[in-house]
Amino acid sequence: MASPAIDGNREGAEVFHGDELCRKKSVELLEELCLPKGLFPLEDMEEFGYNRASGFIWLTQKKKKEHVFKQIKRAVAYAPEVTAVVEKYKLKKLTGVKTKELFLWLSVIEVYLEKPDSDKLTFKTGTGLSDSFAASAFEL
Repeated sequence: MASPAIDGNREGAEVFHGDELCRKKSVELLEELCLPKGLFPLEDMEEFGYNRASGFIWLTQKKKKEHVFKQIKRAVAYAPEVTAVVEKYKLKKLTGVKTKELFLWLSVIEVYLEKPDSDKLTFKTGTGLSDSFAASAFEL
């Protein structure tokens, strides 16, 4: 069952189903936003939606997925439902993504490139903490 945020953005949205097509479309969107193509290493994706008018995106997968970005040695957990509002170089109002800091899982609420030509990708958590990494660490 989709969240009210997704249901409220379905009208006029591009919606895709099936793992292979959803992965392809999510990578295409990240390319369009000039963000690293490996930011959503999801598996068993069921639906990907993008409402261009509101900038709202959603990705749903069958179950939670944990992934380690090896270059930076960071664990990230993706809930079965991930949502965000997107604009060029930025994902904001992000839900469903957490990163592990020491022994705590912190919600990631924003991901952005500091400058369009920058190689530094910044991750901001709900606690106000942020950390920057080489964008190349998140490529496919």
